[in-house]
Amino acid sequence: MKKMKCVIVDDEPVARKILREFAEQVYFLEVVAQFENAIKTEAFLQDNEADILFLDIEMPKLSGLDYLKKSTVRPLVILTTAFPEYALEGYELDIIDYLLKPVAFSRFLKAVQKAKEYAELKNAAMPGPFFNYMFVRSERRIEKIELRDILYIETLGNYVNIYTENKKIIAYLTLKSLESQLPSHDFIKIHQSFLVGCSKISAIEGNQVIIKDKALPVSRNYRDAVMQLVEQRLLKR
Repeated sequence: MKKMKCVIVDDEPVARKILREFAEQVYFLEVVAQFENAIKTEAFLQDNEADILFLDIEMPKLSGLDYLKKSTVRPLVILTTAFPEYALEGYELDIIDYLLKPVAFSRFLKAVQKAKEYAELKNAAMPGPFFNYMFVRSERRIEKIELRDILYIETLGNYVNIYTENKKIIAYLTLKSLESQLPSHDFIKIHQSFLVGCSKISAIEGNQVIIKDKALPVSRNYRDAVMQLVEQRLLKR
């Protein structure tokens, strides 16, 4: 199989060495570059492909989180840091995983396996104009989901809850990846944490969308898109 190209970014030489040695023990990884700061990383990624970015947070000149907020080229990101308090902010920036230093090899392996599975799902054939279903990996099985059955999708860090007419499915995907691969005319984002089926909206009350007996928040950033959808189908006198 094709190896996943990795870039290591950490201002500590020992930390870079450990990650490189870990990566060399994993058959599907290949380290193609390593840097001591995020500025050099940005320049490298403009001209070179990478699949996984191991990114330290506390670095001089530009922190890992600040880099993620401004980066235009983004491989799958695995944060590495000694500071657990940054975990939530990291997941809000759509990282794949968060490794706390000192990193154990078993934990490293779990993180890169998660990145591999995510990449495989992303590259797999996804629903198009002639498909009305999709497959997602959920724990130890692959679930088939009919798109017409999806009520809404909620993000929870590095995985999502997919609520259907009959059940809830936990999938190790990001909301961003799902949104890009679902038909935009059937699904709409109403909040940073929620993607809903347009046909499943039963009412709109203030800053909330009602789906069955569930009230979901509509954030200010997405309210215009929601109201535009309503206007397109609103009966008028």
